[in-house]
Amino acid sequence: MSREQQSLRQRWTAYQDLPVLTEHWYWRPGWHAGRRHYTWHLTFDHQRHLHHLVTGLQQHLALPGLDLVPVDGLHLTMQGLGFTDDVSDDDVDAIVAEAQRRCAGLPPLELTLGPVDPDAEGIGLLVAPWEPVEQARAAIRDAIAAVWPTVPEPATGFRPHVTIAYSGAPAPTAPIRARLADLRHLPPARATISAATLIALRREHRVYGWTTVATAPLHG
Repeated sequence: MSREQQSLRQRWTAYQDLPVLTEHWYWRPGWHAGRRHYTWHLTFDHQRHLHHLVTGLQQHLALPGLDLVPVDGLHLTMQGLGFTDDVSDDDVDAIVAEAQRRCAGLPPLELTLGPVDPDAEGIGLLVAPWEPVEQARAAIRDAIAAVWPTVPEPATGFRPHVTIAYSGAPAPTAPIRARLADLRHLPPARATISAATLIALRREHRVYGWTTVATAPLHG
């Protein structure tokens, strides 16, 4: 069994014993209204196959306790950099240049997204394969290490995923589990990702939004 499938099985088993959701929208350390954070993401503009899958799934997930993610807000979090008021423009420019150089040698990411992959803070889609995403993340971390003595966030514990609904309240999971049981076997969507994107992330009204700062094309 692949790492991806093993993770999916373990997480689904844990979800069976989860009585209520954990609200996702608490303020993490350093965050407050109006503050933005530089982070590297994979984004999914113009991915019609994925958007079709997500729209169909979300029609069945309009349930108490779930905040659905707009299709233009779908993302795969790769690597945080720091709050925009803590990172200098010069450092951003240097890190972007290093990331572009390293990512240029990597091929575009050919991914599948699905099936549904729930946990206490929301419902995601399993991403496969993990290895090329991990390689892109490692290239970005190497780029940061070329500019800063310490790279933010641990290198380990990374699990590629794309969230389609966040938990907005400590609602009971039983109705959600029942709905997900009918959705678990839908075929995944395919997506080709040709760049990693540095964004300035914001959180407003229980939704993540961002401004694109730079891209690091993948065209090896």
